[in-house]
Amino acid sequence: MWRTCAAIALLLVAGCSAPAPTAATQTPSASAPAVEPQSLEAAYEQVITQVLPSIVQITTKVGLGSGIVYDSAGHIVTNAHVVGEATEMEVTLASGGTARTAKLVSSFPQGDLAVIKVDDPSGLRPAKFGDSSKLKMGQIVLAMGNPLGLSGSVTNGIVSALGRTVSEPQGEGSPGATIQNAIQTSAAINPGNSGGALVDLLGQVIGIPTLAATDPELGGGAAPGIGFAIPSNTATDIVGQIIKDGKVTNSHKAALGIRGMTVAGADGSPAGVGVARVEPGSGAEQAGIKSGDVITSVNGTPTPTMQALSEVLSGLQPGDQVKVELTHPDGSTDTVTVTLGELKVE
Repeated sequence: MWRTCAAIALLLVAGCSAPAPTAATQTPSASAPAVEPQSLEAAYEQVITQVLPSIVQITTKVGLGSGIVYDSAGHIVTNAHVVGEATEMEVTLASGGTARTAKLVSSFPQGDLAVIKVDDPSGLRPAKFGDSSKLKMGQIVLAMGNPLGLSGSVTNGIVSALGRTVSEPQGEGSPGATIQNAIQTSAAINPGNSGGALVDLLGQVIGIPTLAATDPELGGGAAPGIGFAIPSNTATDIVGQIIKDGKVTNSHKAALGIRGMTVAGADGSPAGVGVARVEPGSGAEQAGIKSGDVITSVNGTPTPTMQALSEVLSGLQPGDQVKVELTHPDGSTDTVTVTLGELKVE
């Protein structure tokens, strides 16, 4: 899937279900052990042999991406932007064979995650999911997926950074997800890698490759060695809810309780988030925020755009109290205290 996504200082491009279900295994992972140089190649080969059969290519009418077999019932986890608006798609195993039909179970665009289920789950090999909270910078990882439609491709790198917050712009199939605690990796992530697996040397999925950085100064060309993945702990939580309840019941994301849009100032530059609607009963309504107000900061952090507001909220929790600075339609300013609610999943 091809899309362009914005981050704080970079532009990002998306590296764009028989037997009783067996839930994907989430093991308490220790960090991958130190590997002697002469055995590193053998370790790579072992991990690829173990995990690659669990990676699939997902093809819709408008593009393709990757997915990970989650359980023996045929559930597959992928990115929401990979499935887009599609409710039916085809799934092909990395090992080849006839494409299988699959249907959407549910999509969670706000977190860029989705679950689909193949009609024929025979022979599927579920992947093992590790504990992403145990990751350390410098840890060796492999990215597996279908970049540019090249099925079953593998790249290697390290965990470059942890705890990043990256955002996608609004687009077809996505309202503009803000991903919290994203894993930054130097493993190459290209269009089509989205929804695949970021794997440690224990053969555990510890992330889902989702975004790759591009450099605006190079005309939007790739910024080598900068990619981002959704942590496995986030993925297993959301996927578990979807499989159990058919939808996400707890987003874990904070919300003001408004619908808004970026508004421009007198000089044409972004000047804040214009409130188009206030959700009844929300913290925003209780604090007196009204349609027509412009939100200019939260807890002192400027919010010139919807993306900036989303990034500020991503670092907060439902129930937190925040100071929201407003400009009213008559030009007057005000600061109100809002108790954050939970982002509702539509």
